[in-house]
Amino acid sequence: MGNALIVRKSFLPKSTLAVRAAQYVRMSRDKQRYSIANQAAVIAAYAAARNLEIVRTYADEGETGLLIKNRAGLQRLIADVTSGKADFSHVLVYDVSRWGRFQDTDESAHYEFLCKEAGVKVAYCAEQFENDGSMISGMAKHMKRAMAAEWSRELSVRIHLAQCRIVRLGFRHGAPITYGLRRELVDERQHSRGFLRKGEVKYLQTDRVKLRPGSSNELSTVKWIFQQCLKGKTDTQIATDLNRKEVPSTTGHPWNRAIVSRMLRNENYIGNIVYNRQSKKLKGPKVNNPCDQWVRCERCLEPMVEPEMFQRVKKRLDGRRVEISEGEMLSRLRRALHKHGRLSPTIIDNTSGLPCQHVYIRHFGSIRNTYRLIGYTSERDYTFIDAKENWAEVTSDLALQVSACLEKLGHHVLVGGRNDELLVDRINLLVFRVGRAHPEEGRFTQWRVPRVSRPISRWIVVIRATDDAKNVLDYVIVPTSHVVKKYKADCMRFTDVTCLRLQFKRCRTASAIAEFISEGCQQKNGTSRRSTRTTNTGRAASTKLRQSSQSLATSRSK
Repeated sequence: MGNALIVRKSFLPKSTLAVRAAQYVRMSRDKQRYSIANQAAVIAAYAAARNLEIVRTYADEGETGLLIKNRAGLQRLIADVTSGKADFSHVLVYDVSRWGRFQDTDESAHYEFLCKEAGVKVAYCAEQFENDGSMISGMAKHMKRAMAAEWSRELSVRIHLAQCRIVRLGFRHGAPITYGLRRELVDERQHSRGFLRKGEVKYLQTDRVKLRPGSSNELSTVKWIFQQCLKGKTDTQIATDLNRKEVPSTTGHPWNRAIVSRMLRNENYIGNIVYNRQSKKLKGPKVNNPCDQWVRCERCLEPMVEPEMFQRVKKRLDGRRVEISEGEMLSRLRRALHKHGRLSPTIIDNTSGLPCQHVYIRHFGSIRNTYRLIGYTSERDYTFIDAKENWAEVTSDLALQVSACLEKLGHHVLVGGRNDELLVDRINLLVFRVGRAHPEEGRFTQWRVPRVSRPISRWIVVIRATDDAKNVLDYVIVPTSHVVKKYKADCMRFTDVTCLRLQFKRCRTASAIAEFISEGCQQKNGTSRRSTRTTNTGRAASTKLRQSSQSLATSRSK
């Protein structure tokens, strides 16, 4: 790859560059008029009428046009244009709304100006005006951008009113259900269609979702949680007892204080549905709404807890919340430091009379800043946390590089998450995580990767950091089958010896990662068609992986 020929825009003849174009297509939920295929057909006709050759396609499938941060296709387009890598002179878009429904029309104009400044013209193929820079086209574009933004605002209001009406009728809408409840799908005549599992959603618009009590074991656990609260146990103590009893939670993660706290305040357990307590309109910040804006439907499902018990618990929880000044918060924290000799988020949460760590973070910005205000220096190493934003950029860049390599190998790739997830061929999910080094004297260096307790992906690409958390050591591809069997905590830990024993693939470049993933996808596709042949292929791949891991370990030791 080091000697590969890369065609740059500046090296193309002007006559060739003038007829080369890229198309940008986006689809959110308008599956009929604005489908990807319909957009591509109109763009192709526009290009043929003007003797333009479409050489690049940038697509955002299933993404809203309100923001750019979730649209990897438009981000790549802007990056290629501004960096001078674009080998085309036109960008063809279906219409102004497909370019974006930005609530600030200046933002939409800004991205078009970046293309214009780089010598790339943006053309809207389905609009009735020509984007030629004239006053008429400028006025038409501004009006279209404003109309696109207003359409989103009006749609948001209509959807919100419809959702409130559905809740008033006693149906469930939005947000994952809590522990001890199930979702039953019913048709327009209230006939049951069965229960929805986790991740499943209704398909027909006429169908509705009703909440039903869970199993008898879950019902007993819910009542036990409320009883323990009345006995004086804290939320953290209740969560610890549930984890000790190995009671599975709804999310699959261990129980914690936040889950228990939400359950004790949830009116679903007494048969009520409360909606619009919080809102996040048009991808804006989350807002806590006043009580008079809440939408409530009472006695719409079978209660799991007696109303008297729920009110007693509510009164006890309200008694926990005491408004104290920031000075008093710091004074109490100093007394806790004098008592325990040290401080940590766990000590803060478990100390009676202290607000939880999240309250301190909300008031003082961070736990470290809180420690600084009381003159305490923590023994914890914050080197990796300080470089967290830089590592997020490294993760995002690697994911985009692997995505580009996979597309060159003929795979369909979608970028998800915070640019740290790839969906390959619509079935294979690949996630990227940073592994923090934990060196110990006399032992092998251990790398720890958070958020892998219940992975849904097929592979995890671990970016192993050096001991000083400043550089990348290499990349380790971990099959999630090993993670599910071996690691049951929220954090995965492994060493070089573990990589050899479990045959984890180690790579140095993004192209090597893409080649390995491509081979894995091909093997998986072949399994469903020719099981016997795939078995031999899998054995050969396993042998090859073992040999490459051993050779890499030998070179590393040298």
